[in-house]
Amino acid sequence: MSSTSGDLWVFIETSAEGEPANVGLELLNPGRSLCDELGCQLVAVVIAANPTSAVRAAREHGADLVICIEDEAYRRYTAESYTSALSHLISKYKPATLLIGASALGRDLAPRLSSRLQTGLTADCTMLGIDPLSGAISWTRPAFGGNLMAVITCPDHRPQIGTVRPGVFSRRAVSDHQAAIITESYLIPPETVRTQVLEVIAEVSEKVDLESAEIIVSGGRGLGNAKGFDLIRELADCLGGTVGASRGAVDAGWIPHAHQVGQTGKSVAPKLYIACGISGAAQHLAGMSSAETIIAINKDPEARIFAVADFGIVGDLFEAIPLLIGSLKNEGFSSFHGE
Repeated sequence: MSSTSGDLWVFIETSAEGEPANVGLELLNPGRSLCDELGCQLVAVVIAANPTSAVRAAREHGADLVICIEDEAYRRYTAESYTSALSHLISKYKPATLLIGASALGRDLAPRLSSRLQTGLTADCTMLGIDPLSGAISWTRPAFGGNLMAVITCPDHRPQIGTVRPGVFSRRAVSDHQAAIITESYLIPPETVRTQVLEVIAEVSEKVDLESAEIIVSGGRGLGNAKGFDLIRELADCLGGTVGASRGAVDAGWIPHAHQVGQTGKSVAPKLYIACGISGAAQHLAGMSSAETIIAINKDPEARIFAVADFGIVGDLFEAIPLLIGSLKNEGFSSFHGE
């Protein structure tokens, strides 16, 4: 695939009902910036049984062109059908770059696609840029257990493919934006589809929406034990926020994995992130450094978390957090949330 259109594509994942996943719309934001710098088109790709809502959302979030395949066969994701459909579109239009959300679906689809197209894949990216020498996309992702950030390029093969974690970038709607729509028809023979979704069973568990949370209060090993999260929950409740956690706290069994922020958890970009008793391991910083405002509470003045914090409290969290809670209650902060 040496000849390319030079366009940058964003795959818009959809639900069975056709609603777009947040991560695809989030990726249109950095996609727009990269396209403006490269001078190429931003193309959203939708494969669904009912693409209407996703197509409209893609247009509203800055896509110059939307390419969609509509058929009942794509109501639920199957690896064979989606890989074949997307590789068909890529072979026809020859984009230079493809961004896919690092959701459960995206993590299954992207490696299959890169193998089918014999091109590179950079997984779980947290930053995107342009290499000044080659003009290729520079993909930044945590490496070696999160101890360093690697910058990777794909100089020889196209399209360049990368998956990006949900929550790394924010959605940005574009008013009065016009986008053309191309509808394609493509189906693979049913007998080649080796897997089929027979039933979807909703898991009954605590719902933790870290990726959409505007305020997150996270606890780490500094809490000492699972009971320490009672204090974290109380502070989060006062702020109308969501409870997060470091890998250390999750590995210790103090809180479920659904709360984990970091390289092996969720990447988040809240307006406010409060890190309590978290030292600041690289894998955790990779998941929360996009927060608008970061407050760190740690009794170790040399803790790495202070290097990224906007405000720091050096002290015992079991003394500092109750003072914060008391102050918030005295000021009636909960009324800010309409309670």
